[in-house]
Amino acid sequence: MPTPSPATSASLLDQARDRQPAAWQRLVALYTPLLRSWLTAAGLQPADRDDLSQRALEILIRQLPDFRHNGRPGAFRAWLRGITINLLREHWRSRPQAGAESALDQLADPAGGLSRLWDEQHDRHVLRALMEQVRPEFSEARWRAFCRVSLDGAPPQVTAEELGMTVNAVLIAKSRVLARLRQEARGLID
Repeated sequence: MPTPSPATSASLLDQARDRQPAAWQRLVALYTPLLRSWLTAAGLQPADRDDLSQRALEILIRQLPDFRHNGRPGAFRAWLRGITINLLREHWRSRPQAGAESALDQLADPAGGLSRLWDEQHDRHVLRALMEQVRPEFSEARWRAFCRVSLDGAPPQVTAEELGMTVNAVLIAKSRVLARLRQEARGLID
């Protein structure tokens, strides 16, 4: 049975909104590499990338208590993208760069290719980080059962035979890990 981490009754966003320091640290650790990656892909030099990443996180920290998820898929992700786009617009106004406005328009368009790519990168990054976070809460057998069935697409019966478990134990392991991931991902990945 998984050992719950501290304050798992609320999502990371809820905890951060409630000004819990550990939640802020996790949120910053989760989003700093992603913001840097996005800003590097946008053509920023390392110093500018780091500066804009820091500014995006400052805005996030300052405005998160007022952010209300509207229930639509991608609400938080779109909000963060909007913050980043506005910072890029500001940056490029002071230092014009060829093609910048076109790239920003594509990012701002929710149906645009760059916007969809942004969303996919966000979800993959957040899911990978959350999996690393919750992994220590589960035994090796339960984690392997979850990975084989959920990530590799192996049938539960095959997984049970491979791991020397019952099919029911495999399904329970998958269910518990997914429940824990959903709990942590609530509001971040929709």
